[in-house]
Amino acid sequence: MRSRSLAALLAVLALVAACADSGSDGSTTTGGGGEPTTTGGEEPSGDPIVFAASLPLTGEFSISGTKHGDGYQFCVDEINARGGLLGRQVELLVEDNQSNAEVIITQTERFITVDQVDILLGTFSSLLGFPASTVAYQAGMVMGLPSSAALRIWERGYDNILYFQQAAAEYTGNTIVDLIDYYEESGVITERPETAAVVYADDFFAGAIANGFLGGDVNFTNDAGEDITIPLAPGFLADAGLEVVFEEVWPEAFDDWGTLAGSIAAANADFLSISTASAEEAISLIQALQPAGYDPEMIYASQGNQAEFGAALGAATNGVITHSVWSPTADFPGTLTGEAYNNADFVAGFTEAFGRPPDEDEAIPFGVCQGMEQAILGTGGTDNAAIIEWLHGRTADEPVATVVGSFVWDERGLPVDGSFLANQWQDGELAYIFPVGEFPGTVDLVYPKPEW
Repeated sequence: MRSRSLAALLAVLALVAACADSGSDGSTTTGGGGEPTTTGGEEPSGDPIVFAASLPLTGEFSISGTKHGDGYQFCVDEINARGGLLGRQVELLVEDNQSNAEVIITQTERFITVDQVDILLGTFSSLLGFPASTVAYQAGMVMGLPSSAALRIWERGYDNILYFQQAAAEYTGNTIVDLIDYYEESGVITERPETAAVVYADDFFAGAIANGFLGGDVNFTNDAGEDITIPLAPGFLADAGLEVVFEEVWPEAFDDWGTLAGSIAAANADFLSISTASAEEAISLIQALQPAGYDPEMIYASQGNQAEFGAALGAATNGVITHSVWSPTADFPGTLTGEAYNNADFVAGFTEAFGRPPDEDEAIPFGVCQGMEQAILGTGGTDNAAIIEWLHGRTADEPVATVVGSFVWDERGLPVDGSFLANQWQDGELAYIFPVGEFPGTVDLVYPKPEW
């Protein structure tokens, strides 16, 4: 992966809208809705089209951030192997933001004002996506976001950001409650959980999921200085008839997992929700829960789809449920460089290139890159204003079609009519359990969770 080190900090927010008026080569566009243009087998020439991403390759979010980088790199490699875009190669520029919000602001500014990149690719985590998307908005640059789920990001009135997951984080709990309802009706759940414990990190994403479960309001001030309140009452757990008997939020850089696990164990809830943006934190808490003697009937973790999660926890993963955006068995159709390129193509190609199968932390950023590539072909250039217009002009008949599904967005940049998938760790493998029958390979929920 190509990487450039960060030079001295330039003038803060010296954002020039002209950077987004055209590509660095001055390429023109056909405007929104233009017909896709392919290279037609021509040998790429001229300056490359530059994609850029500031990613957490180190620090708290490094597992997912590094995998996001692999997903972006594989997409760029696949594009270049097919002749590039508009007769030009694509270059990927990546910086390590160290999981730090201040660093990502500086790096995004530099991408725009110094490197004059053509396309900004989103980062991992709402904590980092929130400030980076503001920098992009002020510069008039499009930004596809793979992993910035908090609703407050999408209620600011920005037209330049588009989300490549099915829904905002606050609505994640709806999928888990629907799963419980379905498996109770089918007879797999014979005794429905009655009590719940909700624990979460002090983080945009984690707090958003917890708010959805608990029914807390989303309160923030938008860029126009207006106080916004989005009510979520009574919450998905109350709707499902579960009584919340324990709730706790842990601060940044928290490490007292044994004490937290003891408090959770004392509450002895039937259902446990662990919300965090960090797979490392989910691993640490589950490791601490085992000696605490707590064995709930159901555990949901917002992070847990990664192979590293299974490797770190071994048999302790058995029964853990996690929501997901993507499944390797999903038969999502798509295109790349104007030709058919579906999810099966992605899985096979990635596995060959990296010597391991992909997970969703690689699939989602690949989908973001795929969407930007389709917009460049759709407009015939890299004019970001035209790309934003083209993306917002997608319809159910003409969506952006990627390895994580087809996307049409509302005015906020959130997908229309999206819903999450759900997986469960079963005997060391991540099994697709909900919604049932949507894709090949669905298996039944294991309930209650096997004992540790």
